Amino acid sequence: MGFQVKSIQPTPNPNAAKFVLDREISSHPVSFLNAAQAQDHPVAKQIFDIEGVVSVLILSDFVTINKVSGQKWEGITGKVEEILKKCT
Repeated sequence: MGFQVKSIQPTPNPNAAKFVLDREISSHPVSFLNAAQAQDHPVAKQIFDIEGVVSVLILSDFVTINKVSGQKWEGITGKVEEILKKCT
């Protein structure tokens, strides 16, 4: 059963967005600063496959994504939602 994204919240950093989920995804913080660090984490690995993603933080009921400056969120948010929806 996947996760539903309840809201996508801006952060003080315009290159970061917080995806608030319908339930807990992780009981402890898991941070990935690059794709190589995420190779053993199925969700983060898929998120890094999205062009422009540079880091992923997973904690409690949210996932925070950082993107490269200049990359548009429109090309990222829908793909992140689809990945989270298909998580098991």
